[in-house]
Amino acid sequence: MSATRSAPVFAINHMVTPALRPQAFFQLARSLGLQDVEIRNDLAGNAIVDGTPAADIRAQAAETGVKIATINALQRFNEWTPEREKEAIELADYARDAGAAALVLVPVNDGTGRQDGERQNNLRKALTALLPVLNERGLKGFVEPLGFEICSLRSKREAVEAIEAIGGQDTFRIVHDTFHHHLAGEPELFPQWTGLVHISGVTDVAVSIGDMRDSHRVLVNAQDRLGNIAQIRKLLAEGYTGLFSFEPFAEEVHQLENPAAALSQSIVLIKSQLQA
Repeated sequence: MSATRSAPVFAINHMVTPALRPQAFFQLARSLGLQDVEIRNDLAGNAIVDGTPAADIRAQAAETGVKIATINALQRFNEWTPEREKEAIELADYARDAGAAALVLVPVNDGTGRQDGERQNNLRKALTALLPVLNERGLKGFVEPLGFEICSLRSKREAVEAIEAIGGQDTFRIVHDTFHHHLAGEPELFPQWTGLVHISGVTDVAVSIGDMRDSHRVLVNAQDRLGNIAQIRKLLAEGYTGLFSFEPFAEEVHQLENPAAALSQSIVLIKSQLQA
């Protein structure tokens, strides 16, 4: 039987404060008593996009005392082309040199590649190609199904089946995103297959589940509609021992004058509700 953990271990994704430079972002994590962060390759005007060398990121993380859990993300990973392969190798090199442990893999999310048979084949082809890229650099690959109806990979079960089919159990895990789990409506959690959990809440009472988008994603609070507490409680009870990483996309979070206070408040709320 897997060991269970009663309290979650939190991390923060750079999407919490996309305007902060990496070192300030790392310092934010430490000010909250956190040791783990996720960095991103999609923040305009910030590292990694601005050409900041991976060695600089590694040095700043070491100086601040944080560990880089992931680089988020290789987009459209399950549309494997020569261009994608080149992109994957460059990002994996950067992840290795920055000291990151894993690369998040995000599927095509534009309505293409969704046909039954096609999407499973595309997924297995991509995972097969990524296996040596990741293994040669000592990285894990975290596959993140998205709950949007137009996504080419919505099901965690399909992701797990593909990983098993290509013999990738030692390299690949899945991301459980509380927002996407709620949207997808897939009841199973797969805690033993989960390498990372992304957490965010939705509080807008006017938006339907089918119309929820990243822009609705705020920090988890008492008005959350996604059932974050129930999801976290069940993941912990079923043996998940990894990180719970805050990943809000809402502009109102990005504009917070005191993100540390807001994050601290969310952490306290989650812990207290888990104990209730």
